[in-house]
Amino acid sequence: MDFLSDTVTLSRIQFALTAIFHVIFPILTTGMGIYLVVIEGLWLKTRNPDYYLHARFWAKFYVLNFGVGVATGIPLEFQFGTNWAPFSDAVGNFFGSVLGFEASWAFMLEAAFLGIMLFGWERVNPAIHYLSTILVAVGANLSVVFILTANSWMVTPAGGDLVDGKFMVTDYFQALFNPSAATSITHMFFATFETSLFVIGGISAWYILNDLHAAFFAKTLKLVLAITLIVAPLQIYMGHVSAELVYRYQPAKLAAMEAQWETSPAGRPADWTLLALPNKKTEKNDWEIRVPGALGYILEFKKNLSEPVLGLKEWKPENRPQALGLIYYSFRIMIGIGFFLAAMTLLTAVQWLRGKLSDENIAKQRWLMRAWMFSAPLGYIAVETGWIVRCTGRQPWTLYNKIRTVDSASLVPASNVLTSLICFAAVYALLFVSYLYFGSRIVRKGPNFDLPIPGVNVNQPAIDTTPGEFVPDERPVEAQQ
Repeated sequence: MDFLSDTVTLSRIQFALTAIFHVIFPILTTGMGIYLVVIEGLWLKTRNPDYYLHARFWAKFYVLNFGVGVATGIPLEFQFGTNWAPFSDAVGNFFGSVLGFEASWAFMLEAAFLGIMLFGWERVNPAIHYLSTILVAVGANLSVVFILTANSWMVTPAGGDLVDGKFMVTDYFQALFNPSAATSITHMFFATFETSLFVIGGISAWYILNDLHAAFFAKTLKLVLAITLIVAPLQIYMGHVSAELVYRYQPAKLAAMEAQWETSPAGRPADWTLLALPNKKTEKNDWEIRVPGALGYILEFKKNLSEPVLGLKEWKPENRPQALGLIYYSFRIMIGIGFFLAAMTLLTAVQWLRGKLSDENIAKQRWLMRAWMFSAPLGYIAVETGWIVRCTGRQPWTLYNKIRTVDSASLVPASNVLTSLICFAAVYALLFVSYLYFGSRIVRKGPNFDLPIPGVNVNQPAIDTTPGEFVPDERPVEAQQ
């Protein structure tokens, strides 16, 4: 229990708790925002009432996640000032401005048009409403851009250097477009979108499995399937590109991800461990399942390596990632889920081609609907484990190879951090229970089929905007005052 008196460890645990909990909610808003743009576009194009009702129904999940995401995101950013003040002071010239862009550009854009998207259906022109939905989605995804830009810069710092303990920016755009930014942003974009699609598909499968509006939700499931046929393979490819960046810029992390203690030289094949149990004390794996010559194919699509894959023994123990088992298995969980979701997409597409997803047959595919329900939370797990690999694998550095984590934490009593950690855990547990309660209420209530469809009765506008007739006040002047 020594960690209870270690400020740095407690600060890391608190940041991990708040980050892991917070990311649950923007995952769905960023991905579902795009889905709402698609579904409303289909409504405007076809005027099929089902698409309108879908847009109104799924928007409820959007606003629920938006609300909890805001409540949990603000404390997360405040920790850079409370728990990580030396780091913020050192890198604020760049890091602080990027987080400021996220709040002032992305969040404000999303929040400004959210009300119109939710309540403006019968109050504004359809084109204006659709523009609002698009801007909400753009704002949500801009958050991904700015946050991943800041985090990527921590992985591959560029555009300046440390001078007397402070990062001095010499090329702001080089810092923004650091070597890992574009790949990281794209990888996260597909991750949030794919996760949202499987959540939507999983909820739709629940309705179909319980024979509740099966034909209505079959439309959602088929639309989700059509999109995931594109997104799932692209996400796997972006995962591979991300691994190539780790191979090039973070060799110590790659060694931890593969539990590789010895260096594999260039020009020769390298074995890949499918499963292993790394042991820091003995500096070897207690047991492992090896696939001969597979690492070259995984990293470079060829047998022999172009560059060496360095082993963990190349670094002093204090310069290696420490949580080897966590990094190693988190990486494999993320990969396994990615391939499982792609396989689910392919299998469902085959059933669709066989005519098994027609309105008459889809409710009979009980095993397939259960599989979609099972898949609904897997995207969240993949994103969380991916972030664990990304951030834990960067250790012991906060700013890679420039600022160590131990030098980044605020010098506050460990008891203070422990108290705030307990408070965060209690409040977040309450928030999560509340989130599940209100989310389940939305599911149980289902779509509102009694909503008036805009434009159905063209002679009767939803809101009468005709100016009223002026009636003069005929009371005595004294009464009017």
